[in-house]
Amino acid sequence: MTTHRVYIGLGTNVGDRWGNLARALAHLQELLTLDQVSPVYETEPWGYTDQPPFLNAVASGRTDLAPRALLTSLKALERTLGREPTFRYGPRVIDLDILFYGERVLQAEELIIPHPRLHERAFVLVPLADLAPDLVHPVLGRRVRDLLAGVDTGGVQRVPGRLAGA
Repeated sequence: MTTHRVYIGLGTNVGDRWGNLARALAHLQELLTLDQVSPVYETEPWGYTDQPPFLNAVASGRTDLAPRALLTSLKALERTLGREPTFRYGPRVIDLDILFYGERVLQAEELIIPHPRLHERAFVLVPLADLAPDLVHPVLGRRVRDLLAGVDTGGVQRVPGRLAGA
């Protein structure tokens, strides 16, 4: 069975944010073999700013699920954890995004890999750089650490403590 290295972004700004991340990680272990979980960061909202701050982290692991099957499973997990449809960039109990899936590049209506805006988002790049600073973006040809150097990290603050799971 072939497995693929994946990086999953986690975010939450509704309810028990720390608990939301912990529950998401516990369920993620049903979809992939977790290797590492980044520290948790509190971050300013992105896109729609009139909402509470987020807690963000990145998990890495290996999965034998195909990209679309992984996406379907992540969306089902979001619903299981209480996410309800709102507006784009609105508040959410949990958000799970496929950031990287091996070196795969995929452009489909329902799924783009690598995540199409990760290089613009400090709330993704800071925790991702904790896990894989030398990972090369397969489209941009730049390392995560170099992408991070190009964004403003002023609204990203590390939160004390660690999530279990890796």
